[in-house]
Amino acid sequence: MRHRYLAACLIAATGLSGCTKEKAKSVASAPVHKLGIRPYGDETVKIDTSKMPAEEKKAFDYIDAHIDEHVENLQKWIQQPSISNSGEGMQESPEMVKGFFDKLGCQKTQINDVGITKWGQPGNPVVYAECNEGAPKTLLVYWMYDTMPVTQPELWVAPPFEARLVDGKTAGIDPGFKKVLIGRGAVNSKGPEMTQWNAFQAIKAANGKLPVNLIVIAEGDEERMSMGLNKFVTTHPDLLKRADAMLMFGGQNGARAASIMGASEGLMYIELTTSGTAWGRGPTVSDIHGIFKRSTDSPAWRHILMLGSLIGKDGNTPTIPGFMDNIKPIDPATDKRLHEAAGKVDLKKMADNVGVARFISDDPYTVLKMSSFGTAFNLDGIWGGNMYAGGSGAILPNKITSKHSIRYVPDMNSGDILKKIRARLDSQGYKDVQLRLIGDQPWSSMDFDTDVAHSVEQMFDKFGIPWTPPLSKTTTMDAEDTNMGGAWPGYLFTNGKQGDPGTTPIGLPIAGGSAGYGGRAHAANEFWVIEGSGKVYGMAGAEKSIVDELYNFANNNTTPAKHGLK
Repeated sequence: MRHRYLAACLIAATGLSGCTKEKAKSVASAPVHKLGIRPYGDETVKIDTSKMPAEEKKAFDYIDAHIDEHVENLQKWIQQPSISNSGEGMQESPEMVKGFFDKLGCQKTQINDVGITKWGQPGNPVVYAECNEGAPKTLLVYWMYDTMPVTQPELWVAPPFEARLVDGKTAGIDPGFKKVLIGRGAVNSKGPEMTQWNAFQAIKAANGKLPVNLIVIAEGDEERMSMGLNKFVTTHPDLLKRADAMLMFGGQNGARAASIMGASEGLMYIELTTSGTAWGRGPTVSDIHGIFKRSTDSPAWRHILMLGSLIGKDGNTPTIPGFMDNIKPIDPATDKRLHEAAGKVDLKKMADNVGVARFISDDPYTVLKMSSFGTAFNLDGIWGGNMYAGGSGAILPNKITSKHSIRYVPDMNSGDILKKIRARLDSQGYKDVQLRLIGDQPWSSMDFDTDVAHSVEQMFDKFGIPWTPPLSKTTTMDAEDTNMGGAWPGYLFTNGKQGDPGTTPIGLPIAGGSAGYGGRAHAANEFWVIEGSGKVYGMAGAEKSIVDELYNFANNNTTPAKHGLK
C-alpha cells in the first residue's frame, strides 16, 4: 500500500457550532512526559464528543496522557529496518509485529512461513493474530510491515532509521507543524499502523476490552506485489472469512478533502533484459573492456533502442498496440464529479506537495482524470555495466535489465497486457529480449454502502474532517488520494469485482480512513505529523479517530454479524 500523504495544504480552520467540543483533561496517573508532545498541538478543529459513549471518552483521556509513550512506540518500530526488496530486517520485523499483538493480549499470535510463492520467489512471513473480546462483531485489520529501500540517503534531513522529531520547516512541509517524525516507513505504513495499535491499546487500558474482536494479518511483501500474502490468504481463507469487515489504515489528505479507501488500481511489474548471449552479438560471456566498443555491438544501446519502441516521444504514451483496450469508460455522474472537483484544485500546490515541477497536463480536470482512471507504463530502474557514479572505468556491458511498473484499471487484464508487450517486442525485431513477470496485483472494486464505510464517514463528521463520497465503486483516487491512485492487495479480500479470474476473494466489505497526516512515501524525508495544526490532526487525534471508528462499527448493525470468533 503505497498510502500515502505528501505535503500539507491546509484548509482554513472553522469551528463546529452547537456541539460539545473535546477539551484536554488532566489525568492524575499520567506518566512523566519525556518528549513533551502536545496532544492537541496547534489544531483549530475539534472533536464533537456530545454523543460518544463514556468508554470512548475514557480512551481519549488515556491517549492524551500517554501520547509521549505512543510516539516512542512508533520511533522504536521505525528504528527497526524492514526492507523487503533487500531483506534487511525481515527476520526481526515479523517477531516485532507479533510482539505488538502479544502485548495487546491477543489469544493467538503466530508467524507463518509461506514458502515459495506463485511467482517462483520465496515470500516473507505473514503475521496472524486473533483478539477475541467476546464481541458480536469482528474486524479484519490489514497491515504491511515492509518498507521501501533508502535510495538517496544524502537527501534526508535526518537519518532514515533514527525516527527523529523535527519541525515542519526542517521537514520541508508547512512550518505550522511543530513536531514531525522523519523516517522510512513513517507514512508507508508504520505511522498509520502504530496509530491503530496505540488506539487499540488505549481502549483496552481504559476499559478492559475492545468493542469488537480483531483478526490481524500483517504481510512483509507489499512492496513485492504481496506475493507472500497471496500465498497465505489463498491457502487459509477460512481464517479470514469469520470477519464481518476489513479496516484499512489511512490518514487525512493534504491536497483535498478526505475519502473512503478500499478500492485499488492494478499494478504489475516486469523486467526486460537484453544480453549479448541471447542477441548473438556483442559480449556473450561477461562485461568486457570498453575499448572494444570501436569494433563490437553494444547490448546496452540495443536495450535503449528497444525501450524507445515501447513508448512515444512524449515519454508518456505506450506505443504497444491494444494497450488501452478494455478500459472501462467513466460513467457520466463520475465525470461530472471530476469536473466539480477540478474547480477546487490548485495544481501548483498539488505539484509542490508531490515534489514535481508540473504535471503532464496543466488542466486540473485532466490531471484528476489521469490520476484516478489513467494507466502508466513506468521505467522504475535500469542496471548493468559500470554502476559507480563519477570516476572512470571503461566497460562494455554484456547484459542490461530494466524494471517497469504498469498501472492498469478496470477492465484491463495483466495477462493480456503481457501478451501485447511480447508481441510489440517481437514485431520490432526484439525477439531475443527476455520479458519476465515479477508479480501482479490486480485491480479491485468496492461497494461503500456498508457498515464499516459508514463508520469511517461518521468519524469524519464528528471530527470535522471534510470528505467526499467515492467517485465510483472502482475509482482508484480513493485508494491513495494524494499519491494520485494507489495499489494494494484488495483483490484478495473484496466483496466487489476484481481483475484476477483465477482468484476467489474472501468477500468482505472494506473501508479505510482516519485523522492524522503524513507524506513522501517511497521518497526522501518520509514523515508522519506528531503535533497537528489547523484542520490537520496530530497523532493523538489520529488515534482517537480509530477509537471512534471501532465504536461506530460495533454499533452499526445494518448487516447481521457473524457472531464473533469461535
